[in-house]
Amino acid sequence: MVKNLRSSAWAAAALMAGTALLAASQATAKNPVQTASHVDLPRFMGDWYVIGNIPTLIERDAYDAVESYRLDDDGTIDTTFTFHKGGFDGKTRRYKPRGFVFDHESNAVWGMRFVWPIKADYRILSVSPDYQRTVIGRDKRDYAWIMARTPSISDADYAELLALLQAQGYDISKVRKVPQQARR
Repeated sequence: MVKNLRSSAWAAAALMAGTALLAASQATAKNPVQTASHVDLPRFMGDWYVIGNIPTLIERDAYDAVESYRLDDDGTIDTTFTFHKGGFDGKTRRYKPRGFVFDHESNAVWGMRFVWPIKADYRILSVSPDYQRTVIGRDKRDYAWIMARTPSISDADYAELLALLQAQGYDISKVRKVPQQARR
């Protein structure tokens, strides 16, 4: 009987701990991600190499992924996402979504339209002071992108950007490095 009481006490403690952990993770997931306080759009424009990501369906087997932005006169962002499918010599894929800045105070919250009229959530979580590294995410924390102006970054910089994602409530075990070659 004493053994059963101890087992029940351990089971109850484990259940309470698990419930508390689940509640904490759900609370984090319900809070909006924190975005960069201000993004200088002209400085943000140009080519960004995708260094790591929690990939969408289309980019699960992407190599040499590059996202390019150009600010149009109407304030929208002409975007070109290019990569090789399945390997460095794989078929080139190119997508042309249009970006729309939703938060003009920070310029960090966008909608990205791949198919009219849907604008997917797109948030600039961080951009380095020199505009050489950035982290993009979504409030759902389902996808994320670590990008840089060069095809590779130091392990220390990568670890710092992963830590930023983790602090925002992302499951960083889902992040994969995107193979890059310096072709451009």
